[in-house]
Amino acid sequence: MDSYRQNNSYQTYNVDLPGKQEEAAEQPPVSSLARRIHGWSWQAFPIGMGTGAVYVTLSGLKEHSQTLTNVETVFFFMNIALFLLNTITLLLQVILYPRQALRLIKDPVKGIFVPLVVLSFATIIIGLVKYAVPSGHVSPFFVYDLFWVYIVFALVVCFPMLMIWFNNPHDLSTFTPAWAFLIFPMMLVGIVAINVLEVIPLTDDRALGVLLVGYVFQGASVSRARLGFFMTFFYICIYIIRCTGFLDGHQANGAFVACGPPGFTALALIKLGQAARTILPHHGLVTEIAGEVWFGVSVMSGLMLFGLAVFLFFFGLFPYWFKLHKHLREILGCWALTFPNVGWIATIRVLGDIFDIQGFYTWHLIMTILLASAWIVLIVLTFWAFLKGKIFLAKPEEVIHDIVDAPEDLEAARKSIDKDPHGPHGHGHGGHH
Repeated sequence: MDSYRQNNSYQTYNVDLPGKQEEAAEQPPVSSLARRIHGWSWQAFPIGMGTGAVYVTLSGLKEHSQTLTNVETVFFFMNIALFLLNTITLLLQVILYPRQALRLIKDPVKGIFVPLVVLSFATIIIGLVKYAVPSGHVSPFFVYDLFWVYIVFALVVCFPMLMIWFNNPHDLSTFTPAWAFLIFPMMLVGIVAINVLEVIPLTDDRALGVLLVGYVFQGASVSRARLGFFMTFFYICIYIIRCTGFLDGHQANGAFVACGPPGFTALALIKLGQAARTILPHHGLVTEIAGEVWFGVSVMSGLMLFGLAVFLFFFGLFPYWFKLHKHLREILGCWALTFPNVGWIATIRVLGDIFDIQGFYTWHLIMTILLASAWIVLIVLTFWAFLKGKIFLAKPEEVIHDIVDAPEDLEAARKSIDKDPHGPHGHGHGGHH
């Protein structure tokens, strides 16, 4: 509250200004729904991605029952519901509070979460492959079409956000691996590709296009020309060089994001290499043994990247509890414990199949249980933070500020009230000092 103080050596007087009292009285009431819509942000999408991470890892378990599939399907529909909730709420924010929506996009911290809408869409495509296609509800070639939709979606979102991001200087001392979210959707093209190749015939001509595009965006064969991975690998290099100590506070969650690029790339390269063993010989491309060469190089490269991902995981895990700020207001950042780790956890199962080592299956089961347990803890804390108003809730004055088109409109409204002697305040001179 605006006030001025008259001080002497004995006492202090706090005098409330009448103008401020009138302004508070003039403020219209703000509904809880309006505060929720205004306070929503792109940081809500990691909740859905973390939910998707649960059914993706569960689907990879070697011992798989129908009951487990039913549980995964429940998580899949939860993910769809969260995606629709976030998308509709942010669309309402654009319509009702366009200045707040633009502010979020340009925000140097919250803006990096915008591309996560694309990653959330990717988890839905993966869910369709695993649950809708086998049940016959969705055609494999509908998923093939969604693959190209995903690529366009990724490019349309990522490049404008990169232009906005790089148009402003950023202090590298504040760098976290979460900055790589700006290009994560392009890196995950390979992950979407390997799932599409699971449901379309590998002898189909369309499979060749999916394979090559998957390699271009996520990995390559002998040339090792990785678009998405190399871009995110640059971010990891900056992260390691920049570190003068372990990340602290909310940045401690970002340490797990660094596991994503090597983990997902390892998974994509190995699975794409497996598909290449059939696709390349069928089309008579390169040489007769090209498919086997691509697969061999992919396994070797994937194994090394898998090791890097595991190292980065423990590098972020050991100091995590001591560096994390344990406040409900920062709970959304903790969802980085889930989805970035899916890549290397899923790779454990794939390596178990390739090398026929039972230890990999046991390790994969343990990590899947830990990830599902983390989801349970996070969803409870997130729901509690939501109910307590710690997240996704704007202050009433912030909503009112964005309702008024411009400061001069507010001043004009005040003058019109002052001119009406029978107005709600019963005087015409207004509050001033």
